[in-house]
Amino acid sequence: MIVRDFNELKHTDKNVGNERWTSVRMLLADDNMNFSFHITTLEAGSEHEFHYKHHFESVYCMSGTGRIIELDNGNKTHEIKPGVMYALNLHDRHRLIADEGADLVMACCFNPPVTGKEVHREDGSYAPADEMEKA
Repeated sequence: MIVRDFNELKHTDKNVGNERWTSVRMLLADDNMNFSFHITTLEAGSEHEFHYKHHFESVYCMSGTGRIIELDNGNKTHEIKPGVMYALNLHDRHRLIADEGADLVMACCFNPPVTGKEVHREDGSYAPADEMEKA
């Protein structure tokens, strides 16, 4: 059994990101669960492009509102609000936009699990865990 406290992890190296987003890595590849679990917060009014090229990803919106744009599907846009879940396959480049007024907070699962490092290739894709360990 693994039991972790979100508020305690926020102040460790399991909290990654930059000045506009953070991701608290609750479960990572080295936990041997075959998936990783993160609580990710996008700052209100911010916009981000992501492409976890080697991962399946499911995301559940906990609070805040925004939009996800499918970059390889005619910029098709979906509204994100509390209670909405979206899933991405290995090829889904996407842009996330957090609306003004409140941070967008989401619970995210990745398979295969990410290592916790923000190491990615020049095209923005994230390598499989074994390749990332070599970086």
